[in-house]
Amino acid sequence: MANNESPLEPFKRALANAARSLAESPDLEIVFSGEGPQLSGNRAVLPHPPRDLTPIDAARIRGLADQMALRIAHHDTAAHAKARPASPLGQPIYDAIEQARIEAIGANALGGVRENLKAVMEQAWAKRSFNQIEALANPPMADVVALMVRERLTGDKPPAMAQPMVDLFRPDIEAKAGADLDRLSEAVADQAAFARIARAILRDLALGDDLADQQDQEDQEEDGGEEGDPESSEDTEDGEGEGQSPQQSTMDDSEATRTESEDADSQMMQAEDDAEAEDSDDAPELGDGEQPARPDLKGEGKVVTYRVFTTAHDEIVAAEELCDAEELTRLRAYLDQQLASLSNVVSRLANKLQRKLLAQQNRSWSFDLEEGILDVARLTRVIVDPTAPLSFKEEKDTEFRDTVVSILIDNSGSMRGRPIMVAAVCADILARTLERCGVKTEILGFTTRAWKGGSSREDWLKVGKPAQPGRLNDLRHIIYKAADAPWRRARRNLGLMMREGLLKENIDGEALMWAHQRLLGRPEARRILMVISDGAPVDDSTLSVNSGHYLERHLREVIGEIEAKSPVQLIAIGIGHDVTRYYRRAVTIVDVEQLAGAIVDQLAGLFDEEIRTLSRKGGAALLQPPPNTQGPSGPTRRSTFKEVRRAVA
Repeated sequence: MANNESPLEPFKRALANAARSLAESPDLEIVFSGEGPQLSGNRAVLPHPPRDLTPIDAARIRGLADQMALRIAHHDTAAHAKARPASPLGQPIYDAIEQARIEAIGANALGGVRENLKAVMEQAWAKRSFNQIEALANPPMADVVALMVRERLTGDKPPAMAQPMVDLFRPDIEAKAGADLDRLSEAVADQAAFARIARAILRDLALGDDLADQQDQEDQEEDGGEEGDPESSEDTEDGEGEGQSPQQSTMDDSEATRTESEDADSQMMQAEDDAEAEDSDDAPELGDGEQPARPDLKGEGKVVTYRVFTTAHDEIVAAEELCDAEELTRLRAYLDQQLASLSNVVSRLANKLQRKLLAQQNRSWSFDLEEGILDVARLTRVIVDPTAPLSFKEEKDTEFRDTVVSILIDNSGSMRGRPIMVAAVCADILARTLERCGVKTEILGFTTRAWKGGSSREDWLKVGKPAQPGRLNDLRHIIYKAADAPWRRARRNLGLMMREGLLKENIDGEALMWAHQRLLGRPEARRILMVISDGAPVDDSTLSVNSGHYLERHLREVIGEIEAKSPVQLIAIGIGHDVTRYYRRAVTIVDVEQLAGAIVDQLAGLFDEEIRTLSRKGGAALLQPPPNTQGPSGPTRRSTFKEVRRAVA
């Protein structure tokens, strides 16, 4: 009888059995899904193995399974919640140190587990780039401290991509907390003792909440608890133990430095009054007995930081990891079929942009050179005088700076239908056009993993629903096309936007920070970030337990920082929503069919400004055609146009 079993099934079975053994839990449920990686209770969700499973892919998936299994076996959620600091700056570092402890136990016991965990970390850091200026402005302390703890507990050096960042901060951290870092190896097997040392490290680095620590100790003395084991009412699952990579804590560090003023009126508002209701019928409701917690009014008028309750369930994922290749192909075909007529319009507009860019990049020639392209217009001199030397010419480039364009598309539920289709096709054709002109293009999307908070809200409920937890949902940031990826390889990924269930809620501020951070790591001289959205930030779970304008105020702060201090040029296009009240350079369109024209006009305007700037710097002469006495003849001009056409093709 023929065996119809998929070739991947033996790998999945072996992986599930190994995870149950490592977790010491025969009842552990292993599920393979596009929603992975995620750990919820006794259920571990892992990403689907690709059809062509390479050793690198296999090691990564095994490493994610090992992270979850080790967390089940060696992590006590209640004890973690008790010792977790109250400081928003200290929480991600504390979580990262605990995750390093969990992984060190497995790595020191089993060589295979060590290699799997190393593969996960190396692949996560391989996607990051080091920018010293940005690192100094927003120190990624959780990443650095976690890598230094890992190095002490296992002896493994940081990944090559992370080494420069660790070296940058190591002297200062060693000087302040080196003694306590050395104590960690003695308490690896004791989570409570390890947590006390972790809190001491936070105090050494001035990132802990000393007042909260003292209060915790007093409370414990009254209860007869152990001296020095501070408690906190907040809890979270550490994301790196659930398959998330260390780089996601960087977002927390930068967010925690941003502040916002909240007045009493805004604190009393409920999110339901501000949230958009387009998709409320599709979103699951809050469970029975779950009442939105009102913001704490004790801090009326004080400065409050934008905070994140947990990054444990956030993910930055490539589009192909959320969907198998066959379904992506089908979704892309559906997208092309729905927008066949629009594609022609967008293509014509894109060709206009292409002609503008090519015209700006090559506009003049140098003649009578000793080498270069043979100047056929001057061959008559050789015919008249055979002793005359041949004349050559060379095309002269303007100072057209190398450029990268990042298109950030709102993947919220309100974009469902025609808006997301048009946005996908416009981004696709624009990426192809800019690639022809030597301009690299990145296409990103942002949404959440769940409605109404997902796993983050569940963690919040488990610790007693503390007031003002900050952002309370699981982020999903999607990379449809990386800047260095050729268009032909990434074209199919845009079909993912057509997938049912992908579009949920939108937290714009953090998405903008993520896209901006990626651009800062690029080597191009000019970086442009274009945001396409159809509304203000909306996340019911977050807004129900914070002020009604919590997310919108954070978005304004992020935009203000970028527009005032960043070298990145920021532009925005609002679909049926006035984004000019947020962005300095923005346009609002009423009909989604106008999106293509708006995108092209905005980019063309930026490139026109570039040329005007060059002209003011003395580059105007480069943009003028050569005099008629030295210019090429008609046939030569036609051949030049053909050369450009061949280069574009």
